[in-house]
Amino acid sequence: MSKFFEALERAEREQATQASSPGTTDGPSASPRIEPPVVQATAPANELAVDGSHRVEALLVSLLDPASFEAEQYRVLRHVVETLRKGANLQVVAVTSPGIGDGKTTTAINLAGALAQSASARVLLVDMDLRRPAVARRLGLAGSKRALVDALLDSGLTLGDTVEPLAYFNLSVLPAGKPAVAPYELLKSPRLEALLDEARQRYDYIVLDTPPFVPVPDCRVIAKYVDGFLTVVAAHRTPRSALAQALDLMDPGKVAGLVFNGDDARRSSYYSAYVGSPRGARWRRPWRKP
Repeated sequence: MSKFFEALERAEREQATQASSPGTTDGPSASPRIEPPVVQATAPANELAVDGSHRVEALLVSLLDPASFEAEQYRVLRHVVETLRKGANLQVVAVTSPGIGDGKTTTAINLAGALAQSASARVLLVDMDLRRPAVARRLGLAGSKRALVDALLDSGLTLGDTVEPLAYFNLSVLPAGKPAVAPYELLKSPRLEALLDEARQRYDYIVLDTPPFVPVPDCRVIAKYVDGFLTVVAAHRTPRSALAQALDLMDPGKVAGLVFNGDDARRSSYYSAYVGSPRGARWRRPWRKP
């Protein structure tokens, strides 16, 4: 954890140096080596056609290019989740971040795609960001018939009425639907617990793309239904104070891991994962500075 914190500090220093010297691109490494290895982001951020009905963003390498080096790094994260599934019963994993724009949706989709590469795994990806839903758009599912918001409002709807199977990827998706007017009230509804209980019966892994933890209370509301949180931290972007605040707000027993995203100084990287025990209470104290 101390190395991870040092990585954030050095990334911030490098960003400040580059801002003061726009013409300078060389400098010290932004971070020490953090295992697993960092991914290089070589895929363009456009969209690629998969079949006649879906256009998937090219950064979703676990879906589009599962044999690539980048996708291999998401399999590292997959292995961690699979291990925690067996040892700590981690079935519902929420992907969040301290703030906006840290890469949580990309991580959630790629993690779900990596898990779904196992032909025997039943994987559900749920867009639980009712304020700024993005999963459907990024997977080319905009305009789906019904979605999570509909199921929360209508007790007569089941998962089967709202989930969209992506047979091409061996993946099922529950889109959020249109941005909700009162997301806090919807997430407090008993309907959410019923839907997630149904999902636990039907799927081996449920990956939730949730709102950022600090600026809105949504994750704190749904935390009781979640087995563990993966928190995405963006190099050069996420303030250390925001990460410390997010970890303060989380139940330490549900901190499943941290995902370091955008550490581009060392190898034009895309992401690396720094993960540990789901009983990660010991993670919190090293983030505090006197």
